[in-house]
Amino acid sequence: MIQELRKRWNALQQALAREGGDAILITTNVNLFYVSGRIFSGAAYVRLEGDPLFFVRRPVGLKGGNVIYIRKPEEIAGHLQQRGIPMPAKLFLETDSISYNEYRRYEKIFDPRVVCNGTQLLRGVRSIKTIYEIGRIMRSGVLHARLYERIPSLYRPGMTDTELSIEIERESRRLGSLGIFRIFGQSMEIFMGSLLAGDNADAPSPYDFALGGAGLDASLPVGGNGTPLTDGTSVMVDMGGNFTGYMTDMTRVFSVGKLTDRAYRAHDTALEIQRRIEQTAAPGVPAADLYNLAVRIAADAGLSDYFMGHRQQAGFIGHGIGIEINEAPVLAPRSKEALVPGMVFALEPKFVIPSVGAVGIENSFLVTDNGVEKLTHCEEAIVPLQ
Repeated sequence: MIQELRKRWNALQQALAREGGDAILITTNVNLFYVSGRIFSGAAYVRLEGDPLFFVRRPVGLKGGNVIYIRKPEEIAGHLQQRGIPMPAKLFLETDSISYNEYRRYEKIFDPRVVCNGTQLLRGVRSIKTIYEIGRIMRSGVLHARLYERIPSLYRPGMTDTELSIEIERESRRLGSLGIFRIFGQSMEIFMGSLLAGDNADAPSPYDFALGGAGLDASLPVGGNGTPLTDGTSVMVDMGGNFTGYMTDMTRVFSVGKLTDRAYRAHDTALEIQRRIEQTAAPGVPAADLYNLAVRIAADAGLSDYFMGHRQQAGFIGHGIGIEINEAPVLAPRSKEALVPGMVFALEPKFVIPSVGAVGIENSFLVTDNGVEKLTHCEEAIVPLQ
């Protein structure tokens, strides 16, 4: 694992050098996991040269020459001085993720000339996966697909969306799901994913997901809301695939009875969008171009009013995935990012058809030197539940 971590440290040091930075202090769980291979309470201090230093409060028992136990962050400065490490003139902090009080505390401890946004620097580095990380994502994809293949056997006539969701969540845990769905952003929340049936798929959500759903309570307004799974209803399953600490994202659609012709046509259009983007996506292709291609195909099919929502439409058709479910790049009209080999993204062209529900597709893709490779393999047609 140490060789894997060194690759990540080197990538982070190269990013620091490009930005003229001296060091980055990392304190959030996701990024601590990225740079250390585990989660601990404390901080990782990554410099331009040398291995990172890990300042640990909890748990006890971690060992290594670069592990230093502290009671409070103020002790970090003294440890750096003891090791002959100069204080940074340009320090990066996770300013998109830490509180104002934490920011001021670290600013006082290090007294840098300038503080910069380390959150975006880290997200940029993490967007390009190592071979090890790709392997972890692929393994999640295999188990994710295995879960979806079992969904028809979990359905029973008379179920509500919540009852079916519970059975899928249980099966997911039986297959090894870690049960957590990490999301970037303080205003983003979800449980293990969402199941949307019928018109609940058209319920606007405050969260920046492709589709919302009213949820079971105002405290978590996303996903299933107890909708009965009745004849003519579509059932869109968008459960997270976190089996390894690295996630895949995959959506499949099931039906109770027969859906309307418009619903099947919209689903076929989503598959066509996926096919065209698979053909187009390659290193150097701007993420915004892929979004615009999807919008044109939906418009040519006369389905713009239903694309990425009906009452409320999402402004993207894909997003990076990894340790978190919403990483870089984002396939959106104002995205400044271009595809790079090693990126992994979820593509999710979806439609909401009133009185029927949501249809469409979502798969995870790896950007290779020559194009993209699909990582989530499972039946893509609408699968009848009865």
